[in-house]
Amino acid sequence: MSGRVAVIAFPGLNCETESARALERAGLEPEIVRWTRPASVLARFDAYVIPGGFSYQDRVRAGALAAKDPLVDALASESGAGKPVLGICNGAQVLVEAGLVPDDGVVRLALARNRMMGRSGYYASWVYVRVEPSRCVFTRGVPPGTVLPLPMAHAEGRFTSSEPALIGQLADAGQVPLRYATADGAPARVFPDNPNGAEGGAAAVCNRDGNVLALMPHPERAVDAGAVARRVAGPWAQRRDEALATGGEADGPGMVFFTALRRHLEGA
Repeated sequence: MSGRVAVIAFPGLNCETESARALERAGLEPEIVRWTRPASVLARFDAYVIPGGFSYQDRVRAGALAAKDPLVDALASESGAGKPVLGICNGAQVLVEAGLVPDDGVVRLALARNRMMGRSGYYASWVYVRVEPSRCVFTRGVPPGTVLPLPMAHAEGRFTSSEPALIGQLADAGQVPLRYATADGAPARVFPDNPNGAEGGAAAVCNRDGNVLALMPHPERAVDAGAVARRVAGPWAQRRDEALATGGEADGPGMVFFTALRRHLEGA
């Protein structure tokens, strides 16, 4: 595989450039594909990213209108053939609304409005996520238990379902590759460690085959170690300080997802 990645830009998305830069930094070949292109163009690519933002102004529900776009129908076909798809924040909402996560074509999850102690609406901060055992392409090679600090920014990021046991079942099946955690890796129980009230602390959910990932935090905003927030503690704080002191371009925690994608496409 060559590593050509389509960054799909629906109207209202605003993170396509950052996503393309992260992919390029990982050694991949990104191309921004806007919604005006024919869906058939997606067959040329090896993988896909739907970045964050506010597609179609989040009318009806976040991601609901973009999920009906012919480009997403094409994504369903390409992902069914095994090609990786990463949806970040609004992109995650699109994948859930399209039924690509957790099951092909069946909408069983929702990304509902945040539930936060003492406040409501949009929330932006840095959070910690813990890597869980899974088959997910985008966390492959990252040891389970690894804690990553990542920025998040959303108003509708709470993974939930009308099926009370579903998220627990998905976790047991290895389809919850990231959970919100504390700085020391303990499960996040309450706000702000769990920043939106997601059931089971789910920060990301993938499909059964592990090649389609709906991820709420923003890894493309954490590709440089020097960009890690001052409030972040632990090993990543040391990497941040070293990067800032030397002026180097050390990889930040967000790069693990894009590097894992490159390794997958290389067959590693």
